[in-house]
Amino acid sequence: MRIMAVSGSLRENSSNKSLIDSLPYLAPENVNIDVYDGIGKLPHFNPDIDKEPHPAPVAHFLARLSLADGLVICSPEYAHGVAGVMKNAVDWTVGNSGLEGKPVALINASPRSQSAQEHLSATLRLLGDYVEDASIAVPVAGTGMDAQELARNPEIAPLIRSALAMLCRAIARN
Repeated sequence: MRIMAVSGSLRENSSNKSLIDSLPYLAPENVNIDVYDGIGKLPHFNPDIDKEPHPAPVAHFLARLSLADGLVICSPEYAHGVAGVMKNAVDWTVGNSGLEGKPVALINASPRSQSAQEHLSATLRLLGDYVEDASIAVPVAGTGMDAQELARNPEIAPLIRSALAMLCRAIARN
């Protein structure tokens, strides 16, 4: 099973990136986590260029997404909404069936970031197979923990493992 994981933060040491980078350590056996880190290279979505051949960064993103059985998104909230780079990435999937029927979980690094989570989940219900049971808030914002520290943390690691297991069950049902 292959799960693509995307952070909606461009910051090098963000909590969202640390969460995404912890997933390979916490994934169930036989689950490959493909951490996609090219979100900042995607051009602004424009329907005029949303056609074959896509710009190279878009083609690469869509190709990787097409190989995934499921998707995990971990994105910050900016100005009471979804981070612009994350919304841009999601927009690139609309006309390309990139998320159609693909189970998606949201892992939120800050329980205070509910608006972004709500907006993303509404969009994902429309485009994909949003897996609410696998979507969680993990209180790691501001802790400074890196991926390995998160994977060893006795309070956080079980939450992430459980969310991944639920996502895997949703993928298996598809």
